[in-house]
Amino acid sequence: MDPNLFSSASLDSIPKGEQIKQILASSIAAVDPYHAVTKHLNKYFEKNDLGKFNRIFVVGAGKAGFPMSRAVNDFFDGQICKGQVTVKEGHNGGVSSIDNIRIVEASHPLPDQRGIKSTREIINILQETTKTDLVICLVSGGGSALLVSPKPGGSLEDIQKLTDQLLACGASIQEINTLRKQLDDVKGGGLAGFASPAEVITLILSDVVGDPLDMIASGPTVPNMQSPKEAIAVLEKYNLKPLLPKRVLASINTESTPNADLSRTMISNILVGNNEMALKAAIKQAINFGFNTRILTNNLQGEASLIGRELAEKLIKSKSAHPFMWVAGGETTVTLTGKGLGGRNQELALAAVEILDGSKDLALISLATDGGDGPTNAAGAIATSETYSKAKDLKMDPKSFLSDNDSYNFFAPLNDLIIPGPTQTNVNDLVFLFGF
Repeated sequence: MDPNLFSSASLDSIPKGEQIKQILASSIAAVDPYHAVTKHLNKYFEKNDLGKFNRIFVVGAGKAGFPMSRAVNDFFDGQICKGQVTVKEGHNGGVSSIDNIRIVEASHPLPDQRGIKSTREIINILQETTKTDLVICLVSGGGSALLVSPKPGGSLEDIQKLTDQLLACGASIQEINTLRKQLDDVKGGGLAGFASPAEVITLILSDVVGDPLDMIASGPTVPNMQSPKEAIAVLEKYNLKPLLPKRVLASINTESTPNADLSRTMISNILVGNNEMALKAAIKQAINFGFNTRILTNNLQGEASLIGRELAEKLIKSKSAHPFMWVAGGETTVTLTGKGLGGRNQELALAAVEILDGSKDLALISLATDGGDGPTNAAGAIATSETYSKAKDLKMDPKSFLSDNDSYNFFAPLNDLIIPGPTQTNVNDLVFLFGF
């Protein structure tokens, strides 16, 4: 990946800035979906007989669906009978098909009618399959919103409203997907149920901390392990029960788990890429440049602003010899109280600004690996020892912007947003701490 895509005013001016941009690019390149899918298909069919299948179908959903589809198509070289993969709008590589695989755009993070229509078409494709067929299912982050089929009695509007409420109150992706699986026919193993009795191989690029396969894209080919009682507990935690229509609560209370009977379906769920791979690639590149390195965690979770403050405090107290790079991976959340514009990575960086003021030669960079942080065109932002003073010159108060959840409009005038565009991958977030 081109390191120049990670430019910002601060990165272009600080010592080691060019090397830091190469480190960021290396971390993203390490989780390239095309290479990950090709590698694991080669491994799988070294041990399994491809010749036993009559036809090959390809289905799936997620932000990385386009490069994953391209990899499958190239691997099977003209043998794909039919396929359809739903991707986030703007993530289709500029094409509507790859040979016999249709690439369909839909909305994320809130689902829309395009997602429902594409999911119905995917279900229709799966219902053509027989026990002599192979279904390759491609799953990556964003799949929960892109692959959507409300259960009888439910509606798109119900799912949109509930998702929006959960995002606003800072619910984790595990909590959100626990509820989604109770309201949708294709989640919690439902998609694999429609493919029965064909054999299913699912290739999964993880965007969930800890890589629980049943939570990534709400586990379309993995049995649902969460009960309706657990879903109701999430609603009670965030005081959302009184806000939901009775039909939604009735659906959650009466649905059994798992969503589908998968006893007749042969399924292989294969993890092809995750956050840990990106962290290790960043460390390797940083070592090559002479940085002292350390992985802090790949389980970073919690309120973005609190995490940003904690990491900034850790950075200014560091005793490491310069240059150094510490890196963490995971996914924070934001509880919305203001009306501003931003995302969890930008908010995390904004929370670090005032703490880093007065220090010397330090930087914190928080980055969404898919290139899109919240409802913005930025992947994240950089906060350095100089950010506070530059903001002060523009009469901007970091605390005021933080209280309004307006991190995007804080960093934009400073030219310190990082805007690489869609990266075509998605393995959570990366936070880098530098001393240079």
